[in-house]
Amino acid sequence: MAEWAVELKGVSKRFGDFTAVDGLDLALPKGGILGFLGPNGAGKTTTLRLLLGLYAPDAGEVRVLGGAVGTTRPRIGYLPEERGLYRRARADEAIAYIAALKGVPRREALRRARALLERFGLGAFARVRVEGLSKGMAQKVQLLAAVAHDPDFVILDEPFAGLDPVNQNDLQEFLVELAHEGKTILFSTHTMEHAERLCDRLVILVKGKKRFEGSLEEAQRLLPRRAQIGADADLSFLAAVAGVAQVTPPHPGASRWIVELKEGADGRALLKACFEHGVAPDYFDLNPPSLHEVFVAVVERAAA
Repeated sequence: MAEWAVELKGVSKRFGDFTAVDGLDLALPKGGILGFLGPNGAGKTTTLRLLLGLYAPDAGEVRVLGGAVGTTRPRIGYLPEERGLYRRARADEAIAYIAALKGVPRREALRRARALLERFGLGAFARVRVEGLSKGMAQKVQLLAAVAHDPDFVILDEPFAGLDPVNQNDLQEFLVELAHEGKTILFSTHTMEHAERLCDRLVILVKGKKRFEGSLEEAQRLLPRRAQIGADADLSFLAAVAGVAQVTPPHPGASRWIVELKEGADGRALLKACFEHGVAPDYFDLNPPSLHEVFVAVVERAAA
């Protein structure tokens, strides 16, 4: 059995003079959740379509679930960014139809469709036509259609777009359940909070090139650790504290000082120095940088 769910080796895809994917290497282990991140035009959707065999690479090799692209397609579930279901179909029929296309017998496909609708609180809407569902409900129906055939590998392109916070939480729980069942999930998103909470690994693409691959902790180490301190005083004296790399005063309209720390520095020394100088901070935060901050930094560095 193959070790990897996805293997891309030196994969490139061009459209005329435009290179959408440029020498991409990627190995995604089975049973994990990978966040596929990047600004608009980074090559995310093109890569997803390469994995599905909708595009052929101009260079490199693509393997999915241990086989050549196309041979394993029945074992893949796909939620495209451009949603589209037959609007006159009932919700259960729409899900069952996609499952049947993937080889599930029709009676079993309908049984699975109704069970999934119940799981997502849509059992009462099973016989409602898609055109009669709210936007959020219709999106959940399309998601369920992507997994009703019990795929081993699930590709989701912007799955959280258009969902309210409650349904976003339901979707997060569902994805975690799928991963615990041994499914491999790859999803692209512009919402860093979802990637931060869900993903075992992250990939950041910029202009078709991979700029980062690793865990959230590895991503956070790309930026210096820093403290935010609020105080009605001049905190320039913190520059003399051991382990401090830089002290930045508040920007106009802001109230917090930013103190960047060298690797391994003890942030508690900042509080000690404040008290020694007779300053009582009204705000103190010492956390790793957010994925949003890391993402912006990676994109800006790539642009530079």
